Amino acid sequence: MESNPAPDAFGANTLLIKQLLEAGLSRSPSEEIVYGDAVRFDYTELNRRIGRLAAGLASLGARPGDTVAVMDWDTHRYLECFFAVPMAGMVLHTVNVRLSVEQLLYTINHAKDDFILVNTEFLPMLEAIWDRVDPGKQLVLLSDAASPRETRLPIAAEYEALLGGSNPVTAWSDLDESTRATTFYTTGTTGLPKAVYFSHRQLVLHTLASRAALAGPGAGRFNHDDVYMPVTPMFHVHAWGLPYLATMLGVKQVYPGRYVPDRLLALFEREKVTFSHCVPTILQMMLDSAAARGQRLDGWTVVIGGAALAQSLAKAAMGRGVDVFAGYGMSETGPILTLAQPRSANSGAPTDEEVTARCHAGWAIPFVQLRVVDEAMKDLPRNGSSAGELVARSPWLTQSYLGDPQASQALWRGGWLHTGDIAVMDPDGCVRIVDRLKDVIKTGGEWVSSLQLEDILLKHPQVREAAVIGIPDPRWSERPAAIVVLTADAVPDADAIRAHVKQFADAGAISRFAIPQEVTFVDSLPKTSVGKLDKKLMRAQQAQIEGAV
Repeated sequence: MESNPAPDAFGANTLLIKQLLEAGLSRSPSEEIVYGDAVRFDYTELNRRIGRLAAGLASLGARPGDTVAVMDWDTHRYLECFFAVPMAGMVLHTVNVRLSVEQLLYTINHAKDDFILVNTEFLPMLEAIWDRVDPGKQLVLLSDAASPRETRLPIAAEYEALLGGSNPVTAWSDLDESTRATTFYTTGTTGLPKAVYFSHRQLVLHTLASRAALAGPGAGRFNHDDVYMPVTPMFHVHAWGLPYLATMLGVKQVYPGRYVPDRLLALFEREKVTFSHCVPTILQMMLDSAAARGQRLDGWTVVIGGAALAQSLAKAAMGRGVDVFAGYGMSETGPILTLAQPRSANSGAPTDEEVTARCHAGWAIPFVQLRVVDEAMKDLPRNGSSAGELVARSPWLTQSYLGDPQASQALWRGGWLHTGDIAVMDPDGCVRIVDRLKDVIKTGGEWVSSLQLEDILLKHPQVREAAVIGIPDPRWSERPAAIVVLTADAVPDADAIRAHVKQFADAGAISRFAIPQEVTFVDSLPKTSVGKLDKKLMRAQQAQIEGAV
C-alpha cells in the first residue's frame, strides 16, 4: 500500500495567517479598502502592497524572527502590517501609542523591536526617549502628508517609497503554525505592562470561531455583504481580531484614522458602513454627535467591549437605530470569549428585557470553555446568582506573559486562565459580569457590584458618566463612593443622586449598603489608554479628597 506524505510536508494542514488573506482575495478581488478621504484600492492591490511591504522590510535587513513594531492610527497601512509582518515569519508588535513615554520605552525595549514603523504624529514620543532606546532599531516613517515632518531620528526609509521600490513577494513560505505572529502589551493600571503573544494557529482559530459566532441571518451578525469599520484601536488586541475576519470574508473595509466623532459618522454615511466595534465612551461620543446632526444610524451593528455596556447607553443607541450588543474578553484571550447577540431584530422601541439581555457578557463563542468557580476552583451553580471568578480555556489564549513566569503561573493557576472578573452564569450558559475582582466593594458583610451601581446611576437623566469605587471605612470595611459627570444643564445635587439609588434599594434591586454616602461631581472621569475607567487613579484621588477634609 502506498504511504501518504507527512501531514505537514507541504503545509497543507497548517493554520497560517496567509490563508485568511487568500480567502478574501479569492472571493472579492475587486472589493474596496478605504482609508478616510485619502486612499481607496481593491483587494488585488492590497495583496500586492502586502507583498511589497514584506520585500521592502527584507531589503532593510529584516529576517524571520525579527520584531516589527507599528505606531500608527487605524489605517490601510496597519492592515497591511497585520498580514505582511507575520506572513514573512516576523513578529508584529502593535504599540499602544496612548501609553506614557516611560511605558512606551519599556515596551519597545522589552519586545526587542528590530524595526519601528512610526507615524509622523508620534515622532515626538520617540524623540523624547530615543537616547534610552536600545540601539540597532531601524525606523520607517509613515505619513499622510506629501512633506513629512522633519526629525532628528535616523529614518531608514519612508513607507510609500519603500513599497514603491520593492518587487512584491508572491510566494509565501509555509511556516510552522506555532510561529509567534504578534506581541502586544496589556494596559493594566498596576505595574509595568505585560507582554502577551499569539501564534498563527491561535489567530486563525480565533478568526474562525468569531466567524462561526457572527455568521447567519438576523440581528447582531457579520456577513459577506457587510461593510466593516473598526472603531477600536488596531494596537489593542488586533482590533479585537476583526480585521482578520473582515479580510477573510472579503468585505469592504473602511479605516478611519484618528477617531473624530463627526468624521466617523461621515464615513458611516458615505461608505454605507454596517458593522463596527468600540468601547462605550466612543459610542457615547458618536451618539452625541449624531444627535447634534439629527442623524439616524439605522443599519449599523456595533459590538461593545472593553468596559460594561450600560443599559441607558444601549437603549439610547437602539433608539437611534443601532443594533448594539456587548462582547467580552481581555488582552490575554485574543480577545473574544463571549457575545450577547440579540435573539431578535431591533424594531420599534426596545423592551427593558431586550436591552438588559444585550448588556450581558453573553454566550461563549465556539471552542471557548467557561466556568464560574470559588477560591478552591470548585464550580458554582449555573443559577444566575452564585458569583465567583470566571475562568476560561480555548485554543487561542495566550500561554504566558513573556519574561514573567510568576505572573504567568498566577494567570494559569489550576490549568485555567483566570480573568480576574466576578461573574454569574445563567442555566442557559449566559454569562453576566458582576465586577472586577479588584473592584468589588465589600461593605456591611455584603458584596456590592460597582458595575451594577454604575448602571443604576446612569439611569438618572442628568448623569452623563459615572464610576463607583470602594473607599475605606472603619465600621463597614469599605463603602461605595460615586464619582459623577453630569449633563451640561444639570446642577450638582448629591442628595438627589442618593435618592435615585435608594429607589432601587427600596425595590430590592440592590442592597441598601450600595447607596453611596459619598458623591463627587467632576468634569471628566480618568480612563486608561484603551478607554476603560481608571479606578486605581480614582481611588487615589478620592483618598486625597478624604484626607483633605
